[in-house]
Order: sequence, then C-alpha cells, then structure tokens
Amino acid sequence: MSKLTLDRILQSQGFGTRKWCAELIADGEVAFNGKVVRDSRAAIEADGLEFAVYGEVWTYREHVYIALNKPANFECSRKASHHPGVLTLLPEQFTRRDVQPVGRLDHDTTGLLLMSDDGPFIHKQSSPKHHVPKVYVATTQEPVTPELVAKLLAGVKLHDEPGSLAAVTCRRVDTHRLEIVLEQGKYHQVKRMLAAADNHCVALRRSQIGMLKLDELGLAEGEWCYLDAAQLALLKPD
Repeated sequence: MSKLTLDRILQSQGFGTRKWCAELIADGEVAFNGKVVRDSRAAIEADGLEFAVYGEVWTYREHVYIALNKPANFECSRKASHHPGVLTLLPEQFTRRDVQPVGRLDHDTTGLLLMSDDGPFIHKQSSPKHHVPKVYVATTQEPVTPELVAKLLAGVKLHDEPGSLAAVTCRRVDTHRLEIVLEQGKYHQVKRMLAAADNHCVALRRSQIGMLKLDELGLAEGEWCYLDAAQLALLKPD
C-alpha cells in the first residue's frame, strides 16, 4: 500500500476535515505507532498502522465491516425520523466516513445488522441476486402449527408481488416461535408472509446472515464489533 500523509490518514478514518486533522496532529493530540509526530504532511505506510487520538487507540482500516446487535426502536437510516438511528450506537467518526447499514431492519426488529463503508460489499450483501440467506426468529400471535410452516415453505402471495414468496427453510421453535430463512429481503417480508399465512408477527429477531451467527459474536443488544477476514468469509453464500 502506498504511503499517506498523516492528515489524510486521520481524515480517511473519519476524524474530521483535513484541516482539523492537521491541527490535531500539530497540537500533539495524535500518536502514530506510539510516537507523537507533529508534522501533518509526513507520509507513512497506513496499512496496519496503530494511532491514538486523545489517548484512544485505533487501527487504520481502509474499509470497516461491522456487526451490530440491533436493539428495538432504532431506525436503519442515516436520516432517522421517528426513532434514533443505528449510527448513534457507533463512534461518531463512522458517520463521517460514510458507514451505513447493509440493508434494513424495521425499527422494532432486533438482531444481526451489518454496517460498512465499502460500497461493493454493501451491494453484494443486499442484492437478492447473490442469494445470501438470512435467518429470522419470529414470535407469532397465534400458535405455530404444521399447517403454518407448510404454507410458508410452499409460498404465499403478497400484495404488489408478481409471484409467490416462499421460505428457503422454516421450522417450529416452540409453541409461538418459528425460525424462517429467506433470501429475497423484500419490504417487511417476514411480517407480510406471516399475515398472508393467517398469523401475525409480534416480535422479530435476525439471528444469522450466511453462516455468520449473532450468538457466536457475543454481542449484547446495542453492542458492535469489527468483522475479521474469517468472519467475513462466513457471509459468502457459496
């Protein structure tokens, strides 16, 4: 990777404008690999670089790939209207570097949400053409019956959809919970499919994307983590 000037490194990581980053460096508020360097135009290798801003240590990342355990009553929007946005759960510099949700979960839906500033990654994960399976656990108003599971597997017709939509897999978890796997990612799809199958979704949690399982990440609601290469590989449908 080519060398970058220190002010550009900070700017790329979302710490402010280039001018503001240069001032931080000149004021001695930033350490690079444990050493304070006040010349903002000095150039160093950015890959793997550790730096500290106001004493808080960060690692340079060309792109960030984040898993969030989304709580209820947060919107997956950069311009939230009725509830706080999910970006408020992350450090503020992520907003400056254009991190955004990969797809959307309804404000009252909880569970695994990916976030990134890598456009091709976001597109690939969001597009139904790539058939990335997503696993949801739905709590239903009426009991989960074999007939309900059979309807969801066979496919139900939704308003404004040209054909029927079917679950990839579906199974009963307990009397009022089922696990359903989808690939399409249509608007309110789980809730609408349950309604079309004569039931009602009262709570919804996304537990898995591809082979990446939320429970294995060890995140409490509202917590987030970076995804490493091995975890990112679990998201690939193949």
